Amino acid sequence: MAGLKPGAPTPQSITVHGQSRVLEVGFSDGATFRIPFELMRIYSPSAEVQGHGPGQEILQTGKREVELVDLEAVGNYAVQPTFSDGHNTGIYSWDLLYELGEKQAELWATYERRLLEAGVDRDTPMIDKSGHACGSH
Repeated sequence: MAGLKPGAPTPQSITVHGQSRVLEVGFSDGATFRIPFELMRIYSPSAEVQGHGPGQEILQTGKREVELVDLEAVGNYAVQPTFSDGHNTGIYSWDLLYELGEKQAELWATYERRLLEAGVDRDTPMIDKSGHACGSH
């Protein structure tokens, strides 16, 4: 299947926990991960977040309270969430969800370092291209 490494674990269950803001994914290898919506949002695979090549990533801030308002299947290989800030262009393959779950501590550390380097924190509002703070849509 597209989007999957050969022999990679596949989800057996996916549960949206709205109150705790986590996506719980149980995989075929027995691993279960609770992936915070904020982590999913700041590491969205979309071009809007990742840019169009290495070094083009856009640091995401102000996403601590983001909610998952919809989750659609994409074939048999991914899901496409819609977040409460209107972001809905990221397609999360099973491989990516596994990586987000498995490497949470490392990904959070990288994010915290990038925030520090940028002189902002998790709750700093995003600034759009015109210099205005972006609110929730």
